[in-house]
Amino acid sequence: MFRGKTKKKDDHLTNGDPLAHPKTNGSLKGTPPASPALKQRVDKAPTVEVQRPKVSFHCQLAHGSPTGIISGFSNVKELYQKIAECYEISQAEILFCTLNTHKVDMNHLLGGQIALTDFIFAHKKGHKRQVEVEKWDDALGLTITDNGAGYAFIKRIKEGSVVDRLQENRLHVGDHIESIDGKSLVNCRHYEVAKMLKEIPKGTTFTMTIVEPLRAGFANIGPKSETRGSKKNYGTGRETLRLRSNAPASIEQAPDDVVQAAVSKINNLLENFLGINDTELATQIWELAQGKANTMEFAEAIDNSDLEAFGFTDDFIIELWGVVSDAKSGRLRPPSSGHH
Repeated sequence: MFRGKTKKKDDHLTNGDPLAHPKTNGSLKGTPPASPALKQRVDKAPTVEVQRPKVSFHCQLAHGSPTGIISGFSNVKELYQKIAECYEISQAEILFCTLNTHKVDMNHLLGGQIALTDFIFAHKKGHKRQVEVEKWDDALGLTITDNGAGYAFIKRIKEGSVVDRLQENRLHVGDHIESIDGKSLVNCRHYEVAKMLKEIPKGTTFTMTIVEPLRAGFANIGPKSETRGSKKNYGTGRETLRLRSNAPASIEQAPDDVVQAAVSKINNLLENFLGINDTELATQIWELAQGKANTMEFAEAIDNSDLEAFGFTDDFIIELWGVVSDAKSGRLRPPSSGHH
């Protein structure tokens, strides 16, 4: 093992410091009031507010609906809530969103980047069913992703795999895995679901509760030229809204070919090693590698980030660093089709 865990920041750096609690104006209950000089410093402390980019997007429900306009969100969960409010439905009814197509197309999933000209289609929950699976091989052949708001679902099914060869009640791309043998997976991340499936012993028969995306009725969806005609053009088409799980959204330039190639390759590694697919996670890994001189520095950066929870092995870190090196030297080709 070439890397060690780094110590967490000490809590005592903020405990008892009135500047760490600006709403108290330096006076905590049971303590004497702060001096006038200290109080003045606190009063002048800037108020931190979440800045929501002033952009709007057209959206529809994928099974058919009028066109809505949504804005004022700073992360994926807020985006789902805005869509739910627009159509007076529960946020829990939305499984995932695709960009510029109403089809269950995993190449157009809404992820960490939304071009300012993209049209959002929200896919609602459909039929719920039970699927019995006999795990006759070590791997099931599933790639799992999630919507960033509590639902993990199937992004890819490997040809010839256990799942692909199910004779009855087959699984499909886009199916939300709600539970395994009665254990709820709602609010689990994709890597947790993938790990649970991987740890099921070979030779075991288990039951999954599956929720399909609603697939019926596309009559209300008009041609894109009709629904997009009045949309304001915010930029060149190369600008995107970057959504993060742990920070406010921001408007950025779309990733260049080098970044797209690196993120695509990192996603392939995530799929091969962990059975998950997550463009936001792949992008975060790429960004953590920037400015790092070697594998050791890269590993330390991961250990000091929220990615530590994934428990990446040393071998996986080395593979990731190899992708970063190849991308920076121009040895990677950009993906042939765009992935959001």
